[in-house]
Amino acid sequence: MAATMGARANEPPAAWTAGATVATTITFDDFYHAHFGSVTAQLSAYTGDLGHAQDLAQEAFCRALARWDRLVRYDDPVAWVRQVAWNLARSRWRRLRTARNHLLRQRRTEAEVAGPTPDRVAIDTALAQLPANHRRAVILHYLADLPVSQIAAQEGVAEGTVKSWLHRGRTALAGLLDENTEGVCDV
Repeated sequence: MAATMGARANEPPAAWTAGATVATTITFDDFYHAHFGSVTAQLSAYTGDLGHAQDLAQEAFCRALARWDRLVRYDDPVAWVRQVAWNLARSRWRRLRTARNHLLRQRRTEAEVAGPTPDRVAIDTALAQLPANHRRAVILHYLADLPVSQIAAQEGVAEGTVKSWLHRGRTALAGLLDENTEGVCDV
């Protein structure tokens, strides 16, 4: 049976009058205009989001257009479109649930990571107050375990310059860290 259209939008594909079908074979445009609103309304009630419901209905009708030559011969082509739209909506919910579960697992892992210790905060604060060259030399030598020769090659300076930066950086850090520990007493 060919898909047919009555006089008004959202009517069933065929209107029966005295036992005979009174309608003409419809084009995809007529089909789309007749049923887009009802499919969208159903999806909107399901998803709670009109914009997303319109997107889902549009995708379902695009898939119907690609198969229109076969779909037009169905008894109820709008049922096919509705089923595709509902499947798309369910797939969206599954993707959202999977993404949410992944994020929750990530947050649990992140929540278990301890924050910085007071010593770490003091060192970071003191390092931030050093001149850039001294800070890089101290970090590369003491945190990255690079030898003076490799730091000199990386920075493009003589080894004596790096040794000077390290000496001045250590001296400045010692003064800055001693200032931070003046109020702390041994317990």
